[in-house]
Amino acid sequence: MFTTRYPVAMLMLSLAAALPWSDAQAQADEYRFALTPYGGYRFGGEFRQIDTDAVAELDESASFGLIFSGRESSNTNWEVMYTNQSTSVDTTEVPGVGPSTDLDIRFLQLGGTYEFDGNVARPYVAATFGGARFEPDGLDDDTFWAFTFGTGLHFRPTERIGIRLEARAWATVLDSDSKLLCVSAPPAGAGCGFSIEGDVMWQIETFAGVTFRF
Repeated sequence: MFTTRYPVAMLMLSLAAALPWSDAQAQADEYRFALTPYGGYRFGGEFRQIDTDAVAELDESASFGLIFSGRESSNTNWEVMYTNQSTSVDTTEVPGVGPSTDLDIRFLQLGGTYEFDGNVARPYVAATFGGARFEPDGLDDDTFWAFTFGTGLHFRPTERIGIRLEARAWATVLDSDSKLLCVSAPPAGAGCGFSIEGDVMWQIETFAGVTFRF
């Protein structure tokens, strides 16, 4: 189950084991910026219809992203994070919407990390704040506030290349007057599948990436 659901993480762990570890290289902190492309797996997420209690659930699926980091000190980094998840919304309980709707969720986040002391492996905590863009196939897009927090491990086998393993919680803030899965133009006519009950939609993501420092 683990190897099927988290193939990227398994690949990164195998790569980490094969790299030439060096304490002297790992202790070097002469970089200014870092770029981390990553692949992961995100699961969870649902929103509820006001009054009817109908629920739309997001299918678990792969996620991809890019993190740009600026070094503030030996322990802190500022980060800009962009990520995308292509998933589907199970709407079997919602009359007139259909059994499922394809959905892209794009996050743009600003925040940072705090790394604890260490040589080759350095644990860290992360937090961000920004926006989430919901883009359902054939329906209107919606934008919400969102925030994240997580924890992970930076492996630093060389001065310029590292491996980042992380688990992160994604929280999308849904206003009580928000609407989702809407159509605002002919020929289908105007209407919305969901009037959302105000809440926070939670998702969990695990990911692995290669960090390039420069």
